[in-house]
Amino acid sequence: MSTAVLMKHPIELSPGESLQGTVLNMLPHPVLLVDRYFNIHLANVAAEAFFQSSSPVITRHSLDYFIPFGSPVLSLIEHVLERNAPVNEYRIDIGSPRIGADRIVDVYVVPSTELPNAVVLMFQERTIADKMDRQLTHRGAARTVTGLASMLAHEIKNPLSGIRGAAQLLEQSASDEDRALTRLITDEADRIVKLVDRMEVFSDDRPIEREPVNIHHVLEHVKRLAQSGVARGLNIIEHYDPSLPAVFGNRDQLVQVFLNLIKNASEALGDRSDGEIMLTTAFRPGIRLSTPGSKDKVSLPLEVAVTDNGRGIPGELLPHLFDPFVTTKTNGTGLGLALVAKIIGDHGGVIECDTMPGRTVFRALLPACKAIPVPVAANA
Repeated sequence: MSTAVLMKHPIELSPGESLQGTVLNMLPHPVLLVDRYFNIHLANVAAEAFFQSSSPVITRHSLDYFIPFGSPVLSLIEHVLERNAPVNEYRIDIGSPRIGADRIVDVYVVPSTELPNAVVLMFQERTIADKMDRQLTHRGAARTVTGLASMLAHEIKNPLSGIRGAAQLLEQSASDEDRALTRLITDEADRIVKLVDRMEVFSDDRPIEREPVNIHHVLEHVKRLAQSGVARGLNIIEHYDPSLPAVFGNRDQLVQVFLNLIKNASEALGDRSDGEIMLTTAFRPGIRLSTPGSKDKVSLPLEVAVTDNGRGIPGELLPHLFDPFVTTKTNGTGLGLALVAKIIGDHGGVIECDTMPGRTVFRALLPACKAIPVPVAANA
């Protein structure tokens, strides 16, 4: 029986570079070495991007220069040094004028084993985790509507048909005054049936048929439809990445998604003379999510965004924006964005919204086809 001998080959490093420093800079999360007085002694490359400063600039300052005075992070450092044990804390807002507002992070603090009175501090932004949480919430909400739609189809549509038929019979012998009431009954019955029909879309759990789709062809088609209808007279601007690979998706459903988003944007703009809608595509490093009907996780590198310069969305509505029956419109059903979230979720993607007065962005992250050898040009 022979024993294999593994030969250890030296790793070649750049001059002045240590193995520990190289590994530290490979980490995707900001890492700092901080002493008892909150002085920063080391910052990795991810920390430079996070704090928007170079490592020499970061290490010239203390931590409380970047994060708010009295932040829980500072208390965590003191706590770790006292107990000499690691501590984790989740969803801490360290936003400040120097690093930007609403910087929500998970914080990991570990005592340094080699340097007394110092800790290693790591931040993990909540962006990716929140996207996944929101996506799971949207899918759960869609399942709720699925059950409700199945119930409504059976329990409401059949009685409505009888009510409508009875109203039509009454109309034949009714006076002009009563005929207006019978027409109101039939019109309202038809409206409820249409609402239930829209909800029944949610009960279709069959795997969608997907193929390589040129997203720019989809957006061009949506733009033509919108300019002749829901967005007539509005300026629609396009900023496309011409080298974007094909989306692995269903063309008709993607048309439905982006037409719905443009319709919402045009309604948010109202009669503004300077109203405009911008369509953008970009290639981004994507998060990985499980695709419905598949055990594999897929990357979501394709970003498609619909931006408007309207009044924005109320902050209290934002966390529930993609839930069914949530709407700011007087006559809205609150199913449009719920359906958008369902379709994007069925594609294994993520839909999110960023809003402020004067700018609202709906951003969809979608999977690319596994084979990406041939880019599809924006005007191909």
